[in-house]
Amino acid sequence: MRVFNFSAGPAALPEPVLRRAADEMLDWQGSGMGVMEMSHRGKEFTAIAAKAEADFRALLQIPANYQVLFLQGGALAMNALIPMNLLGTKTSADYVNTGEWSKKSIQEARKYCRANVIASAEDRNFTYVPPQSAWTPDPDAAYLHICTNETIGGVEYFWTPDAGDVPLVADMSSHILSRPIDVARYSVIYGGAQKNIGPAGLTFVIVRDDLLERALPITPSVFHWKEQAAAGSMLNTPPTYGIYIAGLVFEWLLAQGGLAAIERRNIAKATLLYDCLDGSGFYASPVDPACRSRMNIPFFLHDAGLDAAFLAGARENGLVQLKGHRVVGGMRASIYNAMPIEGVQALVDYMKEFERMYG
Repeated sequence: MRVFNFSAGPAALPEPVLRRAADEMLDWQGSGMGVMEMSHRGKEFTAIAAKAEADFRALLQIPANYQVLFLQGGALAMNALIPMNLLGTKTSADYVNTGEWSKKSIQEARKYCRANVIASAEDRNFTYVPPQSAWTPDPDAAYLHICTNETIGGVEYFWTPDAGDVPLVADMSSHILSRPIDVARYSVIYGGAQKNIGPAGLTFVIVRDDLLERALPITPSVFHWKEQAAAGSMLNTPPTYGIYIAGLVFEWLLAQGGLAAIERRNIAKATLLYDCLDGSGFYASPVDPACRSRMNIPFFLHDAGLDAAFLAGARENGLVQLKGHRVVGGMRASIYNAMPIEGVQALVDYMKEFERMYG
């Protein structure tokens, strides 16, 4: 029996995608071989990759003057590759610190440049997004970096900063494809696939063409965006199976009605869970309501001594991966696109029953 998997990543995938992948495991569309066995330069896989990119572009309405790269290394590797590819002749970059993933980005960037923290939410334990009026940007920075959804802290941007002439770079690992975004307002969007796109091992980069000339000479070829763009993300062997699964997810999203439809579903799921939290004195949500993530919802029981019993009971009810990140503790429900509203309802029903038993 399949469970409702609230893991923050690697995360649940849509069941129709998994079933189709299973059906095609041994023989992809009459080719006599599985996708994992294909040459990345063969006509079969190049068709898979081309369709995946086209569908990704269609979902996000990515402008023609942006490259889409499917790479490896995850968002953490990209934290180093951002300064490598964007510093050019400059020596500093601006960062907004809204939590653990922002901190990792800043730490990695400091190996290559001066990373200016122009705003931080640390004063309120990373439970909000500092308003742009409080930022102190450097107009000569190579770029401005933000993490638009903090997976661990559950904080999400619902607005796009105005960076002026400075390129705006966004780590969207954990909420990409959860709602429409205006790609043209960003210079670079990147993230790991293992939340809303596919399996771990695939990394996406959306980068505006005019920024491809800024890479430092030390940038390795396989991580050099201009070189990978020229090679169609195949300068080396790409994560072929990850691209294939991502392509199936993109097809599934299009069949659901695209990102406007999936956003309505995500709003309904998040509202259901937040209403449960807000209507209870037994549970608490630490995040400023204006910044509450729709994808990652941390919460706490009024008595941490009940955490183990809560998690054990959840597992017995087919609700798994609810333990909060070790940095913040408590609980965390990640309700990405693949989580059906029935899963959130089952969690809410369990939470109410647990409160009746222990409240």
